Amino acid sequence: MGIERDRRRFFTLRRTLSLVRACRWEQVDPAAFYTPLAADSVALVSRYAVLAGRRVLDVGGGPGFFARAFEDAGARYVSVDTRRVGVVCGDALALPVRDHAVDVCFSSNVLEHVPDPRRMLHEMVRVTRPGGLVFLCYTNWLGPLGGHETSPWHYLGGDRAARIYERRHGAAPANRYGTSLFALSVARVLRWVREAERGGSAEKLAVFPRYHPAWAHPIVRVPGLREFLTANCAIALRVRSQSNNEAQATQASRTSAARAGSAESSFSAPDTVSARVAPGSTSQPVTPWRIASRSPSTS
Repeated sequence: MGIERDRRRFFTLRRTLSLVRACRWEQVDPAAFYTPLAADSVALVSRYAVLAGRRVLDVGGGPGFFARAFEDAGARYVSVDTRRVGVVCGDALALPVRDHAVDVCFSSNVLEHVPDPRRMLHEMVRVTRPGGLVFLCYTNWLGPLGGHETSPWHYLGGDRAARIYERRHGAAPANRYGTSLFALSVARVLRWVREAERGGSAEKLAVFPRYHPAWAHPIVRVPGLREFLTANCAIALRVRSQSNNEAQATQASRTSAARAGSAESSFSAPDTVSARVAPGSTSQPVTPWRIASRSPSTS
């Protein structure tokens, strides 16, 4: 009962309205949107993990709003971003970080922007130590915000929504369907979570609609309805350690996947992933001590 009361005190209607109001400023005043979103993100992650002194990897951390929020909570923060705004410039689909290097792997509103979101989830689990936390939020395509700035026209189709936006605003949307924005459903991601649980690599701690008050959280358990009423889905996973048998099975499947040239046959990514990074950045995998010793982001 105490846990339930705490959940209801946190996930209030006032919080929901505050975040929805902030969403209106994303395109015109990013600070007005990302500052409260970052603070809320830290509060969410803190419900599942202690942040003080812990190594936190933010996949797609952006220009610094999340860095400040996590560092204010005492975390040793590192971000990976394809743009030159993170501590590490790299690819979410092949994180330039060694296995089990961080205590918390976090990502906010990035999963829907990568062409292979399943692989990104693989990578987040891979770089997190056993017992550590993977926490990610993403925008659900059929939810009211699925088209980002092209919403609500995305219900007519992503390409048509982009054309309508361009006619109305005189410029193409920043998030282009099929290129930098992809249709991602709650059901699809939950299948990958169940796959991780069956494979023994992670344990589901929570799945909930991020912006909703506590009384609306059960909608994620209702197929169909959840796709339209969940604007943003949040998932918390506890990374599990593997037994010797599980580790051998995982290694065998990795070898098979490598021979086939496919990342789809195993939930686990290779032990060491070389960085697919932007020009001018490091080409070496980031070791745990290098992450721990990096200067905090000040962007």
